[in-house]
Amino acid sequence: MEPTASEERHPAPAKSSRSGSRESSFSIAAFGMGCFWGPEALFGSLAGVMLTRVGYTGGSTPNPTYRELGDHTETVQLRYDEDIISFETIIRTFWDHHNPYNINGYKGRQYQSLLYYRDASQLAAIEAELSRREREGLGRPDTEIAAYAEFHPAEDRHQKYYVKRFPRAVGALESLYPARSGEGTPWLDTTIAARLNGMAKGYLNMERLKSELESWELSEAERKRLVAAVTGIRW
Repeated sequence: MEPTASEERHPAPAKSSRSGSRESSFSIAAFGMGCFWGPEALFGSLAGVMLTRVGYTGGSTPNPTYRELGDHTETVQLRYDEDIISFETIIRTFWDHHNPYNINGYKGRQYQSLLYYRDASQLAAIEAELSRREREGLGRPDTEIAAYAEFHPAEDRHQKYYVKRFPRAVGALESLYPARSGEGTPWLDTTIAARLNGMAKGYLNMERLKSELESWELSEAERKRLVAAVTGIRW
């Protein structure tokens, strides 16, 4: 499936991926599971998840914002490397970390449990996981399953919400990805920002992050610079 018009207007910078990776080859997953701050941190902590963004999907209200959400749902969008993490792992994590029965109907559709599929293979994986959960007595979750809809990125203040609570972490990211005039905040769409956001929420620790960094396709100089920046953060 081709990217939506919204995605084309908000391309991720090349620095978002591991050096040498082809971002265009990454797969996309999108879902709603309550307030989007926590899920972005959770999935951002997982090896193989290359980019995370939060936004609004599923409704008919044009140009939704946090204050004027209309009938949209808070959604997390991932770009992930299928060579490292599977869609099956992503959807299992999705259902293992929220209770759809508690959030449906709360604030209308804002916190709807919602899972998108982009193609037949993703839909087949979803159906297989639902069957597995029923066989194991977990019941069928009250989650809306839908074809992928246009993704409207949320305001910058909602992106990487938890890492922004730590000024030294933000400073480290700004030093790694300095903004050019009019560029906005380039570090928001980087893999290391996703990991540090997960760390800020407690889903990842420094030893796991340093171990993962050893597998990233970086020059030795780039790796040392990245490790020095993240290990120098005082949380």
